[in-house]
Order: sequence, then structure tokens, then C-alpha cells
Amino acid sequence: MRYTLLLHYPEGDAESLGEEALAEGQRAFAAYADALHSAGVLLAAEVLQPSSMTTTVTAVDGTLRVQDGPFADTKEQLGGTFVIDVPDLDAALHWAGQAPSVQWGVVEIRPGATHTVDGRWVPNT
Repeated sequence: MRYTLLLHYPEGDAESLGEEALAEGQRAFAAYADALHSAGVLLAAEVLQPSSMTTTVTAVDGTLRVQDGPFADTKEQLGGTFVIDVPDLDAALHWAGQAPSVQWGVVEIRPGATHTVDGRWVPNT
């Protein structure tokens, strides 16, 4: 079963976190990605740019609206994702519990419904 681990946490940059804390976080995420890869469950991972780089698109009353910045003005933002293929939710919970950001934010576990293979939609099982 495919699950996406959505990592939500307060944003910080090198200046607010400090170079040492930033480097430590990068090492922790690299080790986490290596562990997922070594276990053969990692399908994809993405570290996102800061939410200030976000562009949000909505269509209200048939009119396309483009907004700079994140739609939700919250303390925590989506910072990255890991897509994993594991047997069940218990296994996804195990890996989510090892994400470095679980110490300072929220890891949302969401099962996939479909994905594409060679340009065709395939249901997840």
C-alpha cells in the first residue's frame, strides 16, 4: 500500500535556526531517507521551498484566481513529503514515527488512492 507522509512543521531558515541546527536537521533527514531507501520502501521524497514561494490557484464562480503565498496562514507549513510503499498502516506509522520532524511538528499519513505508471492511472492496493 502506498502512503504519503506529509511533514508539517514551523518554517525556519539558517538565520533563525542557526547554521549548526540547520546542518543537524539536514543530516537527520538524509539518514531518514537512507533508512527508508535501505528498507526498500521509499518511492519518492521532496523537500519543498519555503511557503513564501507558494502560488495558490483557485477557481471561484468559474474565474481562475492566482494568489502569491500560501493559502493557509498558519504557524506550521507543509515542508516536504515522502511516498512509501509498505504493507499496511502499522508499517506507515512506524516510518512516520522515525521522521525527524515528528519531534517539532506533525507527520500526516495519507493513503494513496491512485498513482500513474507509464502515464496511466493505477489504483493503489
